[in-house]
Amino acid sequence: MTEEHTNDYKHMMHQKRFLNELEQGIRIANREIIHTRLPALNKDTILGFAVAIARLRARYLEAAFRAAESDRGEPLDQSQIKDLRGHREAYEEAKQAFEALRYAIEQGYVDVKLPG
Repeated sequence: MTEEHTNDYKHMMHQKRFLNELEQGIRIANREIIHTRLPALNKDTILGFAVAIARLRARYLEAAFRAAESDRGEPLDQSQIKDLRGHREAYEEAKQAFEALRYAIEQGYVDVKLPG
């Protein structure tokens, strides 16, 4: 191995170590910050959150069907569009929040009390 390759390898290993340390620091920061904000999570609290999102999805779909039934071939008026958009945004925001929770659980940022 040439000296240039040796230096490249050492540099790569330093970068890898740096990235691992950075990831560990991010994990610790996320755990500390999220733990102060979230109540104890368990199957019931997470399912409750999922049910709330299902209600938002249903309201969005209901609004979409209502708008489709009332259009009679005409474009939706601004109030119908605003209503539909509001329902969609509420559902999508909640859905993204659930994905953020799932990611936080997968990364070990939050603890979930498991039965047993």
